[in-house]
Amino acid sequence: MNESKILKWSVIIGIMIVLNLFFNYTLSLVYGAPEYENFCPQTQVVNVPDNQDECVAEGGQWTQGDYYKPRMVDEVVPAGYCNLNYVCGENFQDAHDTHSRNVFVVLVVLGALAVLVGNFFSGNMVISNGLALGGVLSFIIASMRYWGAANDLIRVIILAIALGILFYIAYKKFNDRLRS
Repeated sequence: MNESKILKWSVIIGIMIVLNLFFNYTLSLVYGAPEYENFCPQTQVVNVPDNQDECVAEGGQWTQGDYYKPRMVDEVVPAGYCNLNYVCGENFQDAHDTHSRNVFVVLVVLGALAVLVGNFFSGNMVISNGLALGGVLSFIIASMRYWGAANDLIRVIILAIALGILFYIAYKKFNDRLRS
């Protein structure tokens, strides 16, 4: 009896994990993440501007003031420093945030589909539970991937949708059983 429960739960957990590996790996093949090097190409020799006008003209961000740099005693220190990757880094971050949002939407939809399909396998509780738990895990993974890029309002909406889905599943799945 115990071996049967352990085997069932092993298969349920296996379905849950492999389903999400399948979702995420397939998504990465179909919709690749932006790469930093495509936005900020790295060159072997970098000539960093030593004044604000040159820095800004090359897409950098000038920071006024002293900074730590090993130097000779009589060396002239520039009045600030230039982050040459500022504009391209901002563009990369925007693309990354958009990608994260799109992946979030796809994973939530796939998770919801997994939960819905799991309802059709009510005759086989292992498949039904594996798909349902896999769908819930997909919601968790999607939220974790996008959470840092989402603003506070979107975070509240994500949580409200997740609660609504869970309430709906609980009502549909367990209300019928209570009546019979």
